[in-house]
Parts: sequence; C-alpha cells; structure tokens
Amino acid sequence: MEGKMKVLLTIGAIFLVLGLIVFGAYRNQSSSATAHIKEAAVSQVNQVKPKEKKAMKEELRDIYLAGGCFWGVEEYFSRVGGVTDAVSGYANGKGSTTKYELISQTGHAETVKVTYDKNQISLREVLLHYFRIIDPTSVNKQGNDRGTQYRTGVYYTDKEDSKVIEEVFDEQAKKLDKPLAVEKGALENFVEAEEYHQDYLKKNPNGYCHINVNQASYPVIDESLYHKPSDEEIKKMLTAEEYAVTQKNDTERAFSNRYWDQFEEGIYVDIVTGEPLFSSKDKYESGCGWPSFTRPISPDVATYKDDTSFNMVRTEVRSRVGDSHLGHVFTDGPKDKGGLRYCINSLSIKFIPKAEMESKGYGYLLDYV
Repeated sequence: MEGKMKVLLTIGAIFLVLGLIVFGAYRNQSSSATAHIKEAAVSQVNQVKPKEKKAMKEELRDIYLAGGCFWGVEEYFSRVGGVTDAVSGYANGKGSTTKYELISQTGHAETVKVTYDKNQISLREVLLHYFRIIDPTSVNKQGNDRGTQYRTGVYYTDKEDSKVIEEVFDEQAKKLDKPLAVEKGALENFVEAEEYHQDYLKKNPNGYCHINVNQASYPVIDESLYHKPSDEEIKKMLTAEEYAVTQKNDTERAFSNRYWDQFEEGIYVDIVTGEPLFSSKDKYESGCGWPSFTRPISPDVATYKDDTSFNMVRTEVRSRVGDSHLGHVFTDGPKDKGGLRYCINSLSIKFIPKAEMESKGYGYLLDYV
C-alpha cells in the first residue's frame, strides 16, 4: 500500500508540475496577445486636421516632466496639439550645472521642459498625456533604462500649478495597486541638454525610444467627465437586452442589430456612461454582421480581458469607466490599418451624429471623425 501511495503521489506531482507549466505558458501567451493588441491599436498615426488659429493671444506656460529617457518624452510632446516647444534637459539635481556624463553623480533627472498654450491645451490635459506614457509605480526605471536619472517627476515654476498637479496625482494613485512613484514639487534647477540630444528622434528616426510616440496623435479623453451609475439606475436607463449585453456579457444577433450597416459620420459612446469609444472614421464593413472598427478613438478608453467561454480563446473588450462588455477584438482586420477588428455589440454603444457632437459635449473630438 505504501509503495502504491508513493507512486500515486509522484504521478500527482508530475501532473501538477505539467499543469503549472501549461498554465504559465497560457498566461504568457495571453499577456503577449494583449500587448500586441494594445500596440497595434496605436500603430497608425492620426492625420488630425490642424486647429484653426484663434484670434486670442497665446498664453504660454511651462511645466517640467521627467519620464525616463528624454528622447521619447520630448518627441511625444512635440506632437501634442497645443504644445509649442519641448526641450530636453536635466532637472532637480545638486547644483545648477551638469552634463550628460555626470547626471548620475549630480542627481539630476532627465527632464523635458514642455511649453504649451493655455488657450489650446490645459495643464490637466498635459498631465494626462504624461501619465499615459510612463509607468507611474516604477522606481528609477522606465523602459530599459535604470538609474536615478531616469526617475519620474513633475516640476513646476508657478505655485498655482500645484493644485492641478495634486488633483491629477490623487486620481492616478486611486487607480493603482502600488504606491505612486512619481516626484512632484517646485523646479529647483534646470540645465538644457547638449545640442545632440535636442530633437534626437527627429534627427534619428530609428533611435531608441521606450514609448510609442504615435499615441500623441490620439486624443486624451478625461475619464473624470464620465461616471458609472448604480446597478439600479442602469437597469432603469437601459432596455433588458442592453442590460444583458453590457452587464451580463451577452451577445446580440448578427445582421439584425442597429449599427452593423450604418456608416454615418459621428462617434459611438458607451451607452451606460457616455464615454467616447469609437469613431465612424475607423468603422468598416467586415462581413461579420456586427459593427466593426479598426481601433478605439483613443487607446485609453478600452480595457481587455481573456475570454475562454464556449471553448474558445478570445480577447474581450470592455469600456474603461463603465466596465461595460462591448465585444471582442480579433487580429483579422485590415492589415494597412493595424490588423485589428473590434467586433462590437450595437446594444453596448450609442451613436452621436457629427452634427450633434458639439451640443452634446463631444466637440473636442470633431477632428477625429
């Protein structure tokens, strides 16, 4: 009996190890697939029409952003509408002089001085862009770069800016399960980096960059503008079918839903919260019988989950603020537009015609339709 028990325990241990290996491989594969989807969703640069020049005088403001290697941070912000200049440098170290070879000794952080027109973009929007491109919980490391010179930080010269900075930091901290590792405070010193560092990625398009600078062409959508009602409120505002799809992960029938064959100009928003999700510009006829899009209107508004229901392995798409079930994303979309197909339930979304976007509070997205 004792011998049989040892054999059974050995066999059980082997199966356990094999199970862990398979599970680990699945998790790695799943994580890799999600990372590919997120990257493909911002692979295309938005050709946004330039904003009309307003008669009002420019109101230029400065904010100093440390986000790892300054090459990518500078290039990213140089592409953001409303930013008039981005300069690489070294900030908040010991003394007011340093150079690239010494910053690890002088304690300066690679930092970008961002100059923006307050009449075109707010400090809050600038900071939301900033948090889009950093890992806010990483200490002295961004991308492949390690060291105190690659720490993250937001430094201001106008004390009034501290109110907005505190507000955004508090909001970001609430979304994280680790402590926020981003410095914030007054600018102590700033030294412009050597000339060869300025506009580095424009001079060297294939140079190293730890962020996807294409994201700069996608609008920042402020999630604080939208909120999820209580479950009771959701039940009252939605039909039974809309509730089943958005809250219970149901799927509507193909070819018999309200938007599968509609291609009017406008945007599609979460039916629960009103958060903008997709643009008609990215909608196409996929032949699947559901509304299909090549990407979200902004990478920020979509979240992804593994879905193994019905003996399939799929990637579910959910809305950011409402956590509504939207549908699934597949990698059989148009190759020239990133290769993705967002297959979305009409019952999860509401269409806002372009002519009504301004009056309904979505005028800031008109350039993306």
